[in-house]
Order: sequence, then C-alpha cells, then structure tokens
Amino acid sequence: MIEDDLELAEIITNYLKSFDIVVENYDSPYLGLSTLEIKKDFDLLILDLTLPEIDGLELIPKVRNISDIPIIISSARDDILDKVMGLERGADDYLPKPYNPRELQARIKAILKRIGALTQQQEEPTTNNSAFTIKDDDMQISFKGTTLSLTLAEFDILKLLIQRNGAVIAREDFIYSSNHIEDDSSLKNIDVIISRIRNKISKIDDSKTYIKSVRGIGYQLI
Repeated sequence: MIEDDLELAEIITNYLKSFDIVVENYDSPYLGLSTLEIKKDFDLLILDLTLPEIDGLELIPKVRNISDIPIIISSARDDILDKVMGLERGADDYLPKPYNPRELQARIKAILKRIGALTQQQEEPTTNNSAFTIKDDDMQISFKGTTLSLTLAEFDILKLLIQRNGAVIAREDFIYSSNHIEDDSSLKNIDVIISRIRNKISKIDDSKTYIKSVRGIGYQLI
C-alpha cells in the first residue's frame, strides 16, 4: 500500500490482517515503487492519489512499466476525471474515501480470486486463542476452563473473535457471519452484545479487557 495517512494505513493494515492479508505500507511513493521493483512478490497494490513527491495518477504508469500487479486506487478525490484517468492508466478499481474497510476487503478478494492469488487459508482463517476453547457441537465456549453462558448471538460473535485471534473485526462482519443476528440489525446492537460478552468474561477474569474497541471499525480480541 502506498498511503501517506499513517493512521488510516494502520487501520486498514490491522483490519485486513483479520483476513490473513498482510500489508506493507509506504508513505513515500518513490520508496514504494522501488520496493515493488526489487521484491516483485506482492499480489496487489492499494494506491492513494494525493501523495507527497508525485501524484498517484502519475505514479500508475511508472508502476505499469515494471509490473502488471492489480491496483486499487483508494482516494478522497471523487472527481469523475480522476477515476477515468486512473482506470485508463492501468488501475483495476477505484474506491473513494471514506469507505468501510469491509468493502476494500471484498474488492481485494474479488481481484485476487480472479487472478488466482487467494488461497483457501486466506478465505477462512481459523486460528484459536489459547485462553478460549470452542465446542461447536454443543455451541459452547470456555474461558480459562470455565464454560460461558452465552446466547446464540453471543456465541457467534465470540467465536468469530477467537477465530480471527488478534485481528480487528468490523461490526458489519459480525452481522454477516452470524446465523442468529438479523441482516438488518443495527450496529448499535452489536455493541450491546459485545458489552454482555465482556461482562461474562470479566466475572471469570476482570484483570483486563479482553475485547478491545477499535475506533471507527469494530472490535479486537487481545
């Protein structure tokens, strides 16, 4: 990723990590370009347009001179001319800011599937947290040896947090991934369910908060 907004870059990097998509960010376009030329093992480029040193639209032809890597433009510039020029110069997609990281992940997944770079492991991460034990058959989750009394929705949400161990999960993802939460459920409802899960965990261990809020996105198991 070539993005000079370091806070945004960190948010995107942490979010995509939950889908086993590893991101390297460069806030200097020329450094990003030289790294791409040297390493040659990246699957996709996320490119901002408003960059120091050189405009992103001018960078695209330079990228195309050395690589046919798929490019997703991620930019606050939503002028139709920028979009047309970006696509004409070799970009594969254009995503105007602000956007939900979930949409970015979906577009990355679609492009990588098309070029055959997405593995089954990237689609379905299943890493477990050692403090928690999941019993799918009984729909039970134990924390430090004690079975938690969970509703079906709480089970779905905590299970996803455990499976994406340490990665940031958007509120929308909890809704899409659960069989027991309505698709039109409000994001505020997710906050309420998370609060209930936190309370149940704290009754076993209140030494720290195990589910961390991530501003503007969702939650993370720590």
